[in-house]
Amino acid sequence: QVQLVESGGGSVQSGGSLRLSCAASGYTFSRLCAGWFRQAPGKGLEWVSTIRNGGSTTYYADSVKGRFTASQDNAKNTLYLQMNNLKPEDTAIYYCAADVTARVVLVCPTTEYAYRYRGQGTQVTVSS
Repeated sequence: QVQLVESGGGSVQSGGSLRLSCAASGYTFSRLCAGWFRQAPGKGLEWVSTIRNGGSTTYYADSVKGRFTASQDNAKNTLYLQMNNLKPEDTAIYYCAADVTARVVLVCPTTEYAYRYRGQGTQVTVSS
């Protein structure tokens, strides 16, 4: 059974930092695509970042580019999302997702439904 477990969320003031983790069991991230998504109150799921090739390739939404950094520790089979200079609009539940369902993957998907597994999420609250 595959489980993705996010942690590291919390409440911070604007300009603060948090590091989210996504630990996997029953699945190995390896060089495959994985993604981070978020859902703000009353809004739909938003793509934040994708990572592949063992962490050497990363992509970011414009809203977080330059502030967020995705990484991967293959020894721990864990993804990370370092979030700096947080803003109130970053307030959301953050999810990690893994295992693209498509058989051929040229570009990591930026839609959550393209991934087979998703964690339960971790809340990030940024106050002004």
